[in-house]
Amino acid sequence: MKFYNLLIKYRLWIGIVLLALGGYVNYSASFWPAFPLYLIGVILVAGHFFFGPLRLIQEYMEEGDMDGAEKVLNSIKFPNLLYKPIRSVYYTLKGNIAMTKQDFEGAEKMMKKGLDLGMPMKEAEGASMLQMGMLAMQKNDLKQAESYIRSAIRKGLPDKENEAAAYLQMCSLMMNKREFRAAKDFFRKAKALKPTTPQIVDQIKQIEKYISRMPG
Repeated sequence: MKFYNLLIKYRLWIGIVLLALGGYVNYSASFWPAFPLYLIGVILVAGHFFFGPLRLIQEYMEEGDMDGAEKVLNSIKFPNLLYKPIRSVYYTLKGNIAMTKQDFEGAEKMMKKGLDLGMPMKEAEGASMLQMGMLAMQKNDLKQAESYIRSAIRKGLPDKENEAAAYLQMCSLMMNKREFRAAKDFFRKAKALKPTTPQIVDQIKQIEKYISRMPG
C-alpha cells in the first residue's frame, strides 16, 4: 500500500524519466528496445492527469488532517483533465474543505459542480445533497434546504449517522412550518437509528425536551 501511494505521488516524474530514458535508448539502439519505457512512461503520465492523486487524500481524511488533504487537492493543476467521476469527487472534496473553513459560498459552488458532473455512487450523491441542504439552511433558504434534504433521503445516505442528521434537519424544517405531526415522525426516525455522533446525540436531547409538548 505504501509503495502504491509513493508511486501515485511521484508517477508524473517517474513517467517523465522513463520517457527520457526511452528517448535515449531509441537514439542509441532502436525503437523496439525503447518501446516498453515509452509505454510505461505514457501510462504513468496519463494516469497522473486522468486519475489524479485523490487516493492519497484518504489517509489525511481518516486522520482529520484537512490541511494535508487540501495540499493534495491543490496539487491538481488541471482538474478538467480528470476522469469525470473522479472530477466530481474532486469538487465534492473541495466543497467539504471549504465547509470546514466556514466558506459556505465556496462550498456550495464546489458541491454544485460535483453534483452537476454526477456522483459515482448514489449514497455519495445523497451525502452531497444533504450537505447542500445544510448549506441552504445556513443561508436561511428553507425551501431549497427541504428540497435538497428530501432528495438526499430518496437517493440514500452512506450510514445511519448521515440518515439521522437528515431526519433531524427535516424535523427542524417541519417545526418551522408548524407541521408538527411530520416533525414528530422525522424525529422518531432519527432517534430509532441510535446515532452515536456527539453533535447529533446532543441535538436529539435538545429536541426531545419540547417535541412531546407539540400538538399533532
